[in-house]
Amino acid sequence: MKKWRINKPDEVKTSEFKTKCDLNRLTLEVMTSRGYTDFDLLVDFFRGEELADPFQIKDMALAAETINQAVDAYDLICIYGDYDCDGVTATSILYNYLESMGANVMYYIPEREAGYGINMDAVQLLADKGVKLIVTVDNGISAVDEAEKIAELDMELVITDHHQPPEKLPRAKAIVNPHRADCPSSFKDLAGVGVAFKLCAALDGGSYDSVLEQYADICAIGTVADVVPLLGENRTIVKRGIEYLANTEVLGLNYLLDKTKIDRNNINSTSIAFRIAPVINASGRFGSPITAVKAILSEDDEEAESYIDTIMTLNGLRKQTETEIMTEIVNYINLHPEVLNHRVLVLSGENWHHGVIGIVSSRILEFYGKPNVLISVDGEGNARGSARSVKGFNIFKCFQNCSDLLEKFGGHECAGGLSLKAENIDEFTRRVYEYSDHMESFPAVELTADKLLLPQDITIENVKALSSMEPFGADNPQPVFAMLGARVDKIIPLSQGKHTKIVFNYGGYCGEALIFSLSPDKACFSVGDRIDMLVNLEINVFNGRESVSVKVVDHRLSGVKQDRYFAAKDCYEKLMRKEPLPESFVRKIIPSRQELVDVYKYISAVKATTLDTLYMKLSGNSMNYCKLHICLDIFIDKGLIEYKPATMKIKILPVTHRVNLDESETLVKLHSMLGKAGN
Repeated sequence: MKKWRINKPDEVKTSEFKTKCDLNRLTLEVMTSRGYTDFDLLVDFFRGEELADPFQIKDMALAAETINQAVDAYDLICIYGDYDCDGVTATSILYNYLESMGANVMYYIPEREAGYGINMDAVQLLADKGVKLIVTVDNGISAVDEAEKIAELDMELVITDHHQPPEKLPRAKAIVNPHRADCPSSFKDLAGVGVAFKLCAALDGGSYDSVLEQYADICAIGTVADVVPLLGENRTIVKRGIEYLANTEVLGLNYLLDKTKIDRNNINSTSIAFRIAPVINASGRFGSPITAVKAILSEDDEEAESYIDTIMTLNGLRKQTETEIMTEIVNYINLHPEVLNHRVLVLSGENWHHGVIGIVSSRILEFYGKPNVLISVDGEGNARGSARSVKGFNIFKCFQNCSDLLEKFGGHECAGGLSLKAENIDEFTRRVYEYSDHMESFPAVELTADKLLLPQDITIENVKALSSMEPFGADNPQPVFAMLGARVDKIIPLSQGKHTKIVFNYGGYCGEALIFSLSPDKACFSVGDRIDMLVNLEINVFNGRESVSVKVVDHRLSGVKQDRYFAAKDCYEKLMRKEPLPESFVRKIIPSRQELVDVYKYISAVKATTLDTLYMKLSGNSMNYCKLHICLDIFIDKGLIEYKPATMKIKILPVTHRVNLDESETLVKLHSMLGKAGN
């Protein structure tokens, strides 16, 4: 179960703004709940920010001058990119622009195995090829040693990047990075492709007219893929890019749209984030990023389709590999359930693919609600890992606490990467547990709703008006609404039971809601139950008829006290970690015989359920999550149920003989704790 937070609109400001503009009231409520309580800021958001003069960025004029000189001299220029979607799109844009200028230009992107950024072997290789100028895109800001090598080999270097600069900047002719402390640019949150895009505008004398028409679609893809805030200039770039994408002149993108079956009349940032960007990223994860660059740059119809087919195949392999790693993790947790009792999960496996462990780490965070570190061990005693976390637990600081065990690490509060010797994994794991388990309180994964939806809010007009907030993405997510106490009137399986549709009544509003990846037999609710939902609202068109589509983000039975749930869950995990607990608390969590009977009777009646569903059905004044889990532990001890910790699935087992629950290992331990406390 995830923690919910339901924001409240500023009704006074909403009413005030309604008199000043023609925005829909529901849209204004969402905006004020997100903190847009200054009318000028609200206007700026919807008007869109003009793209600032590219020369406003520090060193941009110097970068353009250096490149133009190399073009005029017909010196060999190398665009040095990165293997992710941001780097691929940035490389494609700048290479294509320089080629159109008549430059002597090539591109180079290191394979993922070589690591991120400029490396010494690549520098020597480029020098041997006769390169005179290296222009980085989406990397280079930390390449201090490599920059010295470039200078030694009599090459020039221009860096364009958007990552945080180190204290010491590399030696270069120009360093174009909005995050430089001395950069006066007004907008700082460009993706790497956004910086490259602005460089093209600078090379065109500062005008955006031509580069927008040529590259806005490609730039939008890289910007969305890199999960930079979709505000300010990024919002402007992505809006224009989406407009061009439907009728893109890029052959490879045309084939990609067709083969991913994207509706060209309904392309949005979600289409890019979940259907376009992953395919481009798969090229660098499972093959070569060069394939994706060629797919974007190719002007031969047959060739472009072939490259797209290749990266589509690689994306299928990526999905398969993700599933295999997830299956391995689930099996491990079922055999070692004690790992779930720690606040941070540290899991390792042999030869887990480096290109996907970051994605799997995000899935682990989503499913278990816990920060985690996934470590892949090779056959030579080396290990590399990816981590994902939540606000409130800084995974980078956690790594700093273990820095003596690590070969290399980096990241920020919510994501990081590391490398270490395999022999240090056990001690690293212990130190991470120690660091996190001793925190007084610990953050949970949180879902935020923009407001409590009223039945009268659910109209086609209101939902259509929300589209004015697009494009959605980082720092401007699709609106989420809370619906509390909806009555379930009908449950309908979809796609052979893979998904569920419910017919519901919400304060007199009768509607339908879709719950993806949930089969009806695994739902926590039955017909007649009252449920709470967090939902997205969209417009569905069928046979020319429009209707409101309700898509469920999360749901639970009504009446669940979430603070009580998370507090009791934390207490159970402390108990399992053998942390000292007051005797009064231990007494409260020992279930009575009647409570054990009630829980067992419910499980027997339903045959199979999950722990969270069981909690929602049976929680009350005396039955909390901790006590309920202890009931399950007692039944497990005596062979009455099968419990899969990785998925929380509970299944009743046939009883072959009379059992004495008082003899369960769990109960004996709890009573012994009382004995020790009493002494």
